[in-house]
Amino acid sequence: MRNIILTGFMGTGKSTVGRLVAAKLQREFIDMDTLIEQREGRAITQIFAESGEPYFRQLEANLCRELAAQSELVIATGGGALVPEANLRVMEESGLVICLDCEPDTLWQRIGQSKNRPMLADQDEERFARLQTLLEQRAPAYTRIEHHLDVTYLTLEEAAKRIYEWANDE
Repeated sequence: MRNIILTGFMGTGKSTVGRLVAAKLQREFIDMDTLIEQREGRAITQIFAESGEPYFRQLEANLCRELAAQSELVIATGGGALVPEANLRVMEESGLVICLDCEPDTLWQRIGQSKNRPMLADQDEERFARLQTLLEQRAPAYTRIEHHLDVTYLTLEEAAKRIYEWANDE
């Protein structure tokens, strides 16, 4: 059985929705960010600060290839994990990739005050502008993904139900 891979911007609910979908399908759930943190023995914010973003992105690329070689998983990627086309292609070969979309204002409500988002690390008045800029920068990569689900006005349970239905239609 093919994997189900959830991707999209930070704050779209990939991890929470992924756990719900995995429970419904009785599959193993993998949160890529959590797995990287466990393997590295440090938080992603620490990895960014100590080793840099290129190092973290290489860890993501390696993990994409590793997970794509497995089956019957529900995987939540980091928000930038499938921006490199090679990562997207390897994940598409292993399963159904779904991009969770959300309006910037709703994302801001969800993650605006979060302190564990390395791409929004600086706590200043420019933070929302950085969120919008990053979202715009990633938009071309996200549009390459065939399946999209706008979660702006969905509960986590509604989003999980729709993904569960897609998975059963595959």
